[in-house]
Amino acid sequence: MTDPADRAKIWLALAAIAVAVLAAYANSLRGPFVFDDASSIIANPTIRRLDFGALAPPDAAVTVQGRPILNFSLAVNYAISGTQVWSYHALNLAIHLCAALTLFGLVRRTAVRWSALPPTRFPDPRTPSNQRVEVNAHHLALAATLLWALHPLQTESVTYVIQRAESLLGLFFLLTLYCFARATDCHPLDDNRSTPAQSENTEICHLMDDNQSAWVRWLWLGAAGLACALGTATKEVTAVAPLVVLLYDRTFVSGTWRDALRRHRWFYAGLASTWLLAAWLVFGGGGNRGGSFGGDVTPWAYWLTQFPAIVRYLALTFWPSPLVFEYGTFWIAHVTDIALEALLVLALLAVTFASLIVGRGRPTPPSGMITPSWRGQATPPYIRLAGFLGASFFLILAPTSLMPGTTQMIVEHRMYLPLAALVVGVVCAVQQWLGARALFAWLPVALGLGVATAMRNEDYRSEITLWRDTVGKRPDNPLARQLLAAALEQAGDTTGALTHYEAALRLKPNFALTHDTLGQLLFRLGRRDEAAAHFETALRLQPAFADAHDHLGAVFANQRRWPEAIAHHEAALRAKPDFPDAHFNLANALTAAGRAADAARHYEVALRLRADFPAAHYNYANLLAETGRPADAVPHYQAAVRLKPDHADAYNNLGGAFIDLGRLPEAAAAYEAALRINPGLAHTRENLARLRAAIK
Repeated sequence: MTDPADRAKIWLALAAIAVAVLAAYANSLRGPFVFDDASSIIANPTIRRLDFGALAPPDAAVTVQGRPILNFSLAVNYAISGTQVWSYHALNLAIHLCAALTLFGLVRRTAVRWSALPPTRFPDPRTPSNQRVEVNAHHLALAATLLWALHPLQTESVTYVIQRAESLLGLFFLLTLYCFARATDCHPLDDNRSTPAQSENTEICHLMDDNQSAWVRWLWLGAAGLACALGTATKEVTAVAPLVVLLYDRTFVSGTWRDALRRHRWFYAGLASTWLLAAWLVFGGGGNRGGSFGGDVTPWAYWLTQFPAIVRYLALTFWPSPLVFEYGTFWIAHVTDIALEALLVLALLAVTFASLIVGRGRPTPPSGMITPSWRGQATPPYIRLAGFLGASFFLILAPTSLMPGTTQMIVEHRMYLPLAALVVGVVCAVQQWLGARALFAWLPVALGLGVATAMRNEDYRSEITLWRDTVGKRPDNPLARQLLAAALEQAGDTTGALTHYEAALRLKPNFALTHDTLGQLLFRLGRRDEAAAHFETALRLQPAFADAHDHLGAVFANQRRWPEAIAHHEAALRAKPDFPDAHFNLANALTAAGRAADAARHYEVALRLRADFPAAHYNYANLLAETGRPADAVPHYQAAVRLKPDHADAYNNLGGAFIDLGRLPEAAAAYEAALRINPGLAHTRENLARLRAAIK
């Protein structure tokens, strides 16, 4: 049995990790929804019900498109707290904590396995002592997990709600590796022939106290396959998980690619089947992630941007400042502009490849023992480890680095998983150098990272602070200017909003989004001709821009030009059929044009897409009341006042509907509620007086 003292150390380490993570992220729970949270959560109709419909995310919300497990997790939050953000942050934090605990278990088990093996599978007494593995598995796992979990680079994947996509993917990816490690802790699921791997695993079993039965081992393999499938349905990057597991098998379990595939061929066939799921999810949504990949971007132009991106990720790993929420879109014109970055990345790739080649072994029949393959010398274990960690780093970044994107060149949340490979490598190197003292050297570093994470979370306390921070670090980013302007406008700072909208257009005159949002502000300020000009410019730049069509339709509706208004609202719905605002505005225009039946249909669609839409409930109730259906109008008036308790007009009209139904006491109560909200409603006061007289 495992020493009770060792078990106590494990539980103490898990508790320390939990306390540290919760402390670092305690101030993240109050942050609002930001950026893509709006389209993926607030305007996402598929998360309104916790059923199978939540597994079919809308194409319009790019971050959840083709990611059913991610979308379903948001539906769980909506069932708990609606659009109140606290439960979303709480689940994000829980996912990150579970990922951290999984990483601890994976690193500890791998380190125990690693330290139980000789430097090569063909031990040579002449092997220098500095090539032998001396690992304190517990200290190594605790240090690596604390540094990874508390690193400020992780804030974007934890504090930014919709980037749960990255942390949830990370959890499933780590679970895939952990379950495979558990399945092969004691027996490699080999055939009945005796091999050196089996005798080595006997020693590992003794250390792990995990001499499990065959069916338990297969259960762990099944769990690994399930985790891989769930990760694939969370984010496409999981497609590289089978390759990383195979690399882990070859490095720490089987010794060669051939033995790994021979022993676990059916397991890898199952993992590879998740590629079919990934292809179905990607191509089912058009294959371009809602336009965020592909398009007019040439692969070469995008690939050049990834050399400085990877160098940036590496720099932030060792010095996480400055962190930038949105780097903006940029292109590299010439190879010479990024020559140094390219040389560094290519050199790292070459070192990684060399480590994989040096670390390979070849079987010598008939025993199947692994012999050294590098000029007859024993392969140093740290070279094998470097090959695994380096290859994992580049493999996990490969999907987003190789698939040409149109909007995001550098994105910090992409480092959520690759950071683990870098951290483990650094911690192993330092522990080899300092020995048992390494943990105490890492504790102050972990404390500093935790403090930096808490400070970074403060930037997320409001949209204004987040975008001010981004503009301060990337002043030439038009999107950051645009979104800061929108946040200032929402806060009532019209002057500041106009300043940043105009700055965004100076930086990018063909920015359709800014033309649209600036047009909305000008419309609200009564400058309708200027607003219409910006909406028209947005549509000239982007003819299928649903929001711009809807907003231009609102300008025409304000001018009582109903045919033009209806045409633009219909164009908005052709571009985006699940657009509740466009259905609502079209219904209003159809009502004014005398097309009540058509209007009713669009009000119903708007409310089906967004049940918590008080203006749609109110206007639809008015239409129903005016067309002689007061009984149908009452529930919608009641929904309007439930969603907007200070809606005096809705209470007043609800009173009128109750009178039409002969429910006089309820009508009086509705009128009284309207007058409590707005005592100046003279007509309501007169109606209430007559009603009281009639009741007497």
